[in-house]
Amino acid sequence: MSGTGAGGASAGGASGGAARSGISVLVVEDDPVAAAAHTLYVEREPGFRAVGTVHSCADALRSLERARAAGTPVDLTLLDLYLPDGHGLQLCRTLRAAGHATDVIAVTSARDLAMVRQAVSAGVVQYLLKPFSAAALHDRLERYARYRDSLGRTGEATGQDEVDQALALLRTPERNSLPKGLSAPTLDTVASVLREASTGLSAAAAGAAAGVSRITARRYLEHLVGTGRAVREPQYGSVGRPELCYRWKGR
Repeated sequence: MSGTGAGGASAGGASGGAARSGISVLVVEDDPVAAAAHTLYVEREPGFRAVGTVHSCADALRSLERARAAGTPVDLTLLDLYLPDGHGLQLCRTLRAAGHATDVIAVTSARDLAMVRQAVSAGVVQYLLKPFSAAALHDRLERYARYRDSLGRTGEATGQDEVDQALALLRTPERNSLPKGLSAPTLDTVASVLREASTGLSAAAAGAAAGVSRITARRYLEHLVGTGRAVREPQYGSVGRPELCYRWKGR
């Protein structure tokens, strides 16, 4: 499926040393609805502009090649990893081998830790899990802009602290993207209990195993369902209403 390329009518990107107001973004996403949403998020972000929306590895490579040939290389690529004609990380490696300097934020449902390690090795600067909110993408883009600002000058770093501070700007603690009232440690505990269970668990059973109340466990379990990591299903007994049980997705 083809899309609006970065070198076409909507083309135009800032160079790597451009000011923050000129950060150009290519959206690479195979789902047309998600692609449109990501592009809209970028357009609404101050200091950013979407210069193309494509739906495959081949179209992404062509768009980046055209933009570079026009003298307006794309600064940032929002990249889905599962594309119809190849894997996003292979595209990253192809881009690096071809000398493309576009930074990459992976926007994906891939939660496998080995995939995260491969993404880091391929030069991905941030890794954003689907589904995510507009606020979560705003946070990543804002951090990326600050990172570019911090390294925008020429010359040498004043010392290790300057380098550390610049790289730290790209990192976002997971707790910052959690709904109000949820904590990262408790979420990790509830998720671990659910992941290790051989069968589905009720909120009461999950709470008992995690050391929290049934109501608290239910909030975290519903968050896991909402973010695609768990599924909710009724469990029918001999009498009465079915009990809702939760299980780790894929199990």
